[in-house]
Amino acid sequence: MASDFNKSTHIRYFLRCLKTHLPTAYTSNDSQRMTLAFFVLCGLDLLGALEANTTEDEREAYMAWIYACQHPDGGFRGFTGADLGEERTQDNEHWDPANIAATYFALASLVVLGDDLSRVKRSQCLRWLKRLQLSDGTFGEALGGEGEAHSGRDMRFCYCAAAIRWILAGRTTKEEDIDVDGLVRFIEASQTYEGGFANGPFHEAHAGWTYCAIAALSLLGTLHPPVKPRRLAQPWPSDDSVEQMLGWLVNLQTSLLQEEDLSISDSTEAIAQLELENGAQQTPVESTQVLSPEDPLTDGVDAEPLYDELQWAGLTGRCNKVADTCYTFWAGGSLTILNSVHLLDQGALRRYLLEKTQHRIGGFGKLPGDAPDIMHSCLGLAGLAGMGEPDLLPYDPSLCLSLQAKQRLESLPWRKRCLSN
Repeated sequence: MASDFNKSTHIRYFLRCLKTHLPTAYTSNDSQRMTLAFFVLCGLDLLGALEANTTEDEREAYMAWIYACQHPDGGFRGFTGADLGEERTQDNEHWDPANIAATYFALASLVVLGDDLSRVKRSQCLRWLKRLQLSDGTFGEALGGEGEAHSGRDMRFCYCAAAIRWILAGRTTKEEDIDVDGLVRFIEASQTYEGGFANGPFHEAHAGWTYCAIAALSLLGTLHPPVKPRRLAQPWPSDDSVEQMLGWLVNLQTSLLQEEDLSISDSTEAIAQLELENGAQQTPVESTQVLSPEDPLTDGVDAEPLYDELQWAGLTGRCNKVADTCYTFWAGGSLTILNSVHLLDQGALRRYLLEKTQHRIGGFGKLPGDAPDIMHSCLGLAGLAGMGEPDLLPYDPSLCLSLQAKQRLESLPWRKRCLSN
């Protein structure tokens, strides 16, 4: 099978998702429409196909829908169904909250659509974001009935907060800015002995959390020495933590593409259990053979993996898991931010995506043989863009936006004024 990137097929897939009804399986995600909208728009943005395949009126209509989700007190809802409108009161307003993830996806989608963000309630949004920050530096998902942040200590929310702050140039006023030092301390404390980052201190490292941590630090200007003096005395990361992190990320590349139905031990236990249920008499287990030091351990076993098994090597989220399309972005994007994606076997990774999870109708599935879905399709493209796929636009891995969209945002006059103060 040739490793061909089917650009036209991917464009048709994302346009179907944008302009027609989504499959029934997405019904339960109705409250996450803003998230789905971002993945569709981002996919078309990376393909360089958004403006050529939509009219100006259509793009204005998409922006109008996003702004219809803007909360009067700052931030954005996940969909219009949560808007209580004129029925909103102090007693029920906690059922109509802005959401930190939806706010990032809304702002990023507006940037992709070419909006100047002039209709964003910038000051209210930044003040709302500051209220979401907890004492440990993390962020809640939304404000509850008493105005307190709920569901904190989540690295994903930390990333969303950093991205919102970056897009809106939120570092310009102390009254509206978040506690950057507190956020950085929490992220630093979440790096594990392996080198990756967990969802919080003393948890297991995971590629998704690692991306959120590294991208947040990058957007906060604390990953690499920035042009202007920084707040913290010592830059993160140290040389040792970088080496650990790179080693851990690179070792997430795997040729394990499918789970076995049952392991050998599981099969033995299952057969024994079935025999007991059927009334069979349990027989004693034979004694285990003890090998002497002279016995060959590789007798009858291939000492090295077959070449065929190494042609396709995807990325996984943590040790001893199968490869998954989305980690091409979570792990690969982390390495791209660190200017180290070249450490991966990019040929095997590209073949994994294009020969194993790329679908004939367009898009990418989670695993080989799976039907495509919006998230994995978008993140599969982002992973390929990070490796310089010629049919995709160059992209910024910290924001998951094309460089074209990012540069358009950076050129906005109001944002330049804010950053020059």
